[in-house]
Amino acid sequence: MPQHFLSGTFIRMSAEIAPAASRKGSDASITVDPDSSSRAPQVNPTRLWERLVQLGEVGAYNDERTKLRGVRRLALTDDEVRGRNLVMGWMREQGLEVSVDPIGNVYARREGTDQSLAPVMMGSHIDSVGTAGRFDGCLGVLGGLEILATLDDHKIATKRPMVVAFFTDEEGVRFGTDMLGSATAVGRLPLADALNLRDRDGVSVKDELDRHNQSGDAAWLYKQPPYAYLECHIEQGPVLLTENYPLGVVTGVQGISWWRIKLGGAAAHAGCTPMASRKDAGLALSLMRTRLHQLTAETPGLLCNFGLLSTTPGLTNVVPDTASGTIDLRHPKEDVLREAELRAQKIIEETLVETGCELLDLTQTARTAPVEFHADVVNAVEREITALQIPTRRLVSGAGHDAQELASIIPSGMVFVRGQNDGVSHSPREYSTQEDCANGVQVMCRVVCGLAGI
Repeated sequence: MPQHFLSGTFIRMSAEIAPAASRKGSDASITVDPDSSSRAPQVNPTRLWERLVQLGEVGAYNDERTKLRGVRRLALTDDEVRGRNLVMGWMREQGLEVSVDPIGNVYARREGTDQSLAPVMMGSHIDSVGTAGRFDGCLGVLGGLEILATLDDHKIATKRPMVVAFFTDEEGVRFGTDMLGSATAVGRLPLADALNLRDRDGVSVKDELDRHNQSGDAAWLYKQPPYAYLECHIEQGPVLLTENYPLGVVTGVQGISWWRIKLGGAAAHAGCTPMASRKDAGLALSLMRTRLHQLTAETPGLLCNFGLLSTTPGLTNVVPDTASGTIDLRHPKEDVLREAELRAQKIIEETLVETGCELLDLTQTARTAPVEFHADVVNAVEREITALQIPTRRLVSGAGHDAQELASIIPSGMVFVRGQNDGVSHSPREYSTQEDCANGVQVMCRVVCGLAGI
């Protein structure tokens, strides 16, 4: 008898300390001094752009389809470590104190006049998906470095220390869990579970950290929390471009649910087996994909993606005996996302009964609840964009970001920068202008100066 999925629940990610519904954003009190914000120096757009271009050549490739220069810098690969070394070299050239924690997150610290105070942190990531551009994540990291360099240029001291961070495997495409480094740093993922995650070739996070000597003993953020966190990032969508807003005020991040699924059927001769007699695992997965797509049409705001699809034995004249895939569900509201997860399970169960196939694996590899950013940080971002007389609007991020992990322990927020080429990201077509990038970083500079005090 086929082994159907009848329990009504799927396997939760074993590394997740607490169910997503129990995670709340920090409501700690902070002060953003408007006078300090107004005295923030002007960043150097040319230096910022040149560094974006230079880092973009690490792991670069010529994309045949778009005829553009793309970036392939998966987490803890040789190319990503070359990028790490480049960025850490810039950090040290600026005289910053560089430290690394046990999961490979990197922190560069500029001292303040009062060392007893918790630092203001900026950051993002430098790892990429397999078909990336040069802006995703890198703008936040290099933008933070540009702010610290600008403060040095103008010999401006801040009361609080300031830190620029980049986090390990934010994308999650190699080891299967997005925001891996920041989730571990804030205490959501236990270190042992994070280190044991493996890529498709069976190589673990620990293997690669050890091979590249990329782990250290810096304190976990949840044990020594910063004062606040701010991230500048390209939107990765078309809203700002379509509505002609150069910058966006990010109010939060929608919830994300990632699954890994594997179905079992029966291999058979494609020319001799009647259609009604087949147990086609490939067909079962295709039906699930189609029906989940229909679910998005029935549920406003729900997004679904099957990013990996494969079958075995992968032969033209053989009915597939297994089919594997990944499922990515997203929605801004937790109750809607949970209902979609339950309906997705029902679709899977019904399709297995219909096709006679069995469920070999259904594992939730990542789950984050929707996050609302700290109101004071959101308001400060909006105020400083307005002070620069740049048109803006508020919006929720469709993509996951390290900021959503930091938001669980400290006041956090984000500045969005408009993308060009339909706002596309995770593609060599990803692009933002020098002016928009500089303006986004300038807003971040004003806000963090208000937080740190000058």
